Amino acid sequence: MTCVISEERITAEEYIEFLKQTDLGSQYPKERFYERISKLVKNATISLVARDDETGELIGVCFGITDYAYWLFMTDLGVVRKYQGKGIGTALVKKLHQLAGGKRDIIMYSCINEGAMGFYEKMGMSRTNDVMCYNDIEWTDFKVE
Repeated sequence: MTCVISEERITAEEYIEFLKQTDLGSQYPKERFYERISKLVKNATISLVARDDETGELIGVCFGITDYAYWLFMTDLGVVRKYQGKGIGTALVKKLHQLAGGKRDIIMYSCINEGAMGFYEKMGMSRTNDVMCYNDIEWTDFKVE
């Protein structure tokens, strides 16, 4: 199986269907879920997708917000469960970082759930203590199903 990674805007409906096949769905609060997912897919600075080269099936997604000068915040990275472990996530992250300006110019941040920490550490990312957070949102347990 080979995949093609490209910049592509997907719809909220397509992203929600994708989330059902990944472990990403638990990171979103249920309040105004559809409205917020619609904003996410429309407004991410960089929107990357990985598709199965033969079928065109959406198998990976990576979104980032960047200023193309200093920083990049990776908001979402997901790969359909049955395609995990094939290098798709790594390829998406590397492409995202390259499009934003590359490792020599761009600092990349992301909020990582504990289950994925090993993946990011294997890619060379490290935990940091220099990020501040303002969060006044009450998160409700939710899983996209």
